[in-house]
Amino acid sequence: MRGKPDMPNAGSRIGRLHLLLPVGIVALGAASLIGSAGMGARQTFGLFVEPLSITTGISITTIALAIAIHNLVWGIAQPFTGAAADRYGPGLVVAAGAGFLFVGLGLAAIATSSAVLILGIGVFFGIGISCTSFGVVTTAIGKLALPENRSSAMGLASAGGSLGQVMLVPVAQNVLYGWGPAAAFFALALIALLVAPLGYFLVAKQDRGTAPTIESGITTRAAVTQALGHDGFWLLTFGFFTCGFQLAFVVTHLPTYLNLCGMAPSAGALALALIGLFNMAGSWGCGWLGGRYRQRTVLAVLYALRGAVIIAFFLAPKSQASIIAFSAAMGLMWLGTVPLTTGIVARVFGVRHLGTLFGICFLSHQIGSFAGSWLGGVVLQATGSYGPIWIATAAAGFFAAALHLGIRDEPVAATLQPA
Repeated sequence: MRGKPDMPNAGSRIGRLHLLLPVGIVALGAASLIGSAGMGARQTFGLFVEPLSITTGISITTIALAIAIHNLVWGIAQPFTGAAADRYGPGLVVAAGAGFLFVGLGLAAIATSSAVLILGIGVFFGIGISCTSFGVVTTAIGKLALPENRSSAMGLASAGGSLGQVMLVPVAQNVLYGWGPAAAFFALALIALLVAPLGYFLVAKQDRGTAPTIESGITTRAAVTQALGHDGFWLLTFGFFTCGFQLAFVVTHLPTYLNLCGMAPSAGALALALIGLFNMAGSWGCGWLGGRYRQRTVLAVLYALRGAVIIAFFLAPKSQASIIAFSAAMGLMWLGTVPLTTGIVARVFGVRHLGTLFGICFLSHQIGSFAGSWLGGVVLQATGSYGPIWIATAAAGFFAAALHLGIRDEPVAATLQPA
């Protein structure tokens, strides 16, 4: 007798990305490829720092500044591109973003001055990746999934996006050392352009009946006002700053740091590729955990573990074994914050304005990314060592863990009133 009622519920737990499995596979595949192009290209920037400085004469500090600016521009643009995707759908937004990525990487390829490099990587690439990453792609998947499967579905989308890091890092390294930075940037630009039409596969016939009815009458302004008045949203936002700071510092400066430690140039590429490889399992795993345990608790544990891993790697002797261990551990925790953070926003405020609200939260992440990328270069130039910034990066993880334990994550969407 108990088996019959359980059967529909068990079937629903398989997940619905528009109720039909083939549509779900197509949507997840498109999301993975879109994320792979932009995020994969971004993860290669650390490989370009020294070679680009040598070939163009642009200082390492300025190159780090250009990379930092793209993080800041990405964060500033994300609430607007997320709102555009909420209103018009992700198809047009992704197509425009692919064009921005192409132009930005193309300008980086021909840059011989600081201004052109900053315009290309800092501005155009920053806008492009805001259209093709979490705030548009992952939130689109979140809207298509059932609430009980949302965290896992977004984790799968984030994991698929890591495929680009695994594949594009060695591609960029081979082209970079074979033909130079310009050829490598052009190759990445062409890859980015190929994903332009894929956003339309995320425009599904959503079953809006799964969302709270009250959400359909809520304006963007009312939803933003509600979120900004919620202390849990601010704690989540401040904690997300740490994620951006840690990831941007590592991806921008780890190859140079390993070179300073006497490791072979290939060590940096190996580390970045391993981070991407293990992130595929980590993103899905964190999403899975977020569907079964309290997401704020999973986030707190994740940030504390990051801090411990970072300080352990900094203090450990540098060898291939320590690099592999660090890259694997960081990869397992790399983008796992995204489905968990997005999941908390969706749980508390609903999915109608998920792209907009996550975009606001993500702005803090990108301010942290700006700080991590830029301060790494500043500290290195000022002290000749990355030591102080490694310690600060680890300490930030423990601080973020404490913040997340205080988040109120009870749903409040039903209290919103149409403006």
